Amino acid sequence: MKTPISRLRTVGIYEGISYLLLLGIAMPIKYMLGIPEVVKYVGWAHGVLFVLYMMALLQVTLVHRWSILKVAAGVLASLLPFGPFILDRKLLHDEEEKAAHRQKQAA
Repeated sequence: MKTPISRLRTVGIYEGISYLLLLGIAMPIKYMLGIPEVVKYVGWAHGVLFVLYMMALLQVTLVHRWSILKVAAGVLASLLPFGPFILDRKLLHDEEEKAAHRQKQAA
């Protein structure tokens, strides 16, 4: 997690997992089994990770001067159940392309 992009990717993965746990496990337990405490704790963890994700997105936006479109895609990714994983794949692809381009220029 040395770069802003790597921090965004890492926090995004954890945020995405917490969102899936909240929607796929905690909510059904609350409504099917009547145990609301699960949502309380998983929801709290997800909330903290969501805030960290938004802070990481802000840092990437400022450091890499992301366009409004990229920022909107980052925010939208946080609202969709599998969005952070899709964004992570795109960011990884972009980073690999940049590394290959730098390597090609150095040669």
